Amino acid sequence: MHLQWLTQHGIPFTLIVEYIPLLATVTTTILSIVLARATLRYAEASDKSLALAREEFERQWSPELHIKLERISSRQTKIVVTNLGKISVLLQMVQLRQLSMAVPSLRSLLNEPLVGGYTWTDELGQHLFACTGDDYEGQIAASVTFYASGRMYRTDWFRFQIQVRHGEVHQLNPVNIAARRVQTLDDDENLQQELSEDVVKAKAAHA
Repeated sequence: MHLQWLTQHGIPFTLIVEYIPLLATVTTTILSIVLARATLRYAEASDKSLALAREEFERQWSPELHIKLERISSRQTKIVVTNLGKISVLLQMVQLRQLSMAVPSLRSLLNEPLVGGYTWTDELGQHLFACTGDDYEGQIAASVTFYASGRMYRTDWFRFQIQVRHGEVHQLNPVNIAARRVQTLDDDENLQQELSEDVVKAKAAHA
């Protein structure tokens, strides 16, 4: 019946046969384009998933410490160092200074392991008053140097507002968290030299 309809309308059967490969080619091209677009979208989604997974991995396993100074009483304060990452670190040095001072007032050498998710605390004692004196109102800052995965790092300076009157701490409040993440000291010659000087001065102070 279809052949009769085509013949009646003057469409040769051979012409239809000749167009079949063309139609197949067009159909194959359209399907190829659709499949190519789907493949590109899948590849983009995979790349984004991989980037998110890598970022999450780096965030969880890269070293990151948080420093806090706490007032226990008018004469006692302590430093609290929290390991925010999953990787364990080895604390090497605590530094404390006034913001107006280029050289830290306190350089305390350590050799304390700190497991990921845990905290390390220590009383500052007279070290705090060595930094502030008996009367001071302003900002002080604390930083920690440590080893992680065979590399040495140093945190940024965590700032605190303090008020000391007649050798007594009346206020001690955090100003903000560190502006930058930890810095690697192995790749920076200036930082390495600075750290070496800090270690030498700290050892001399403890001698």
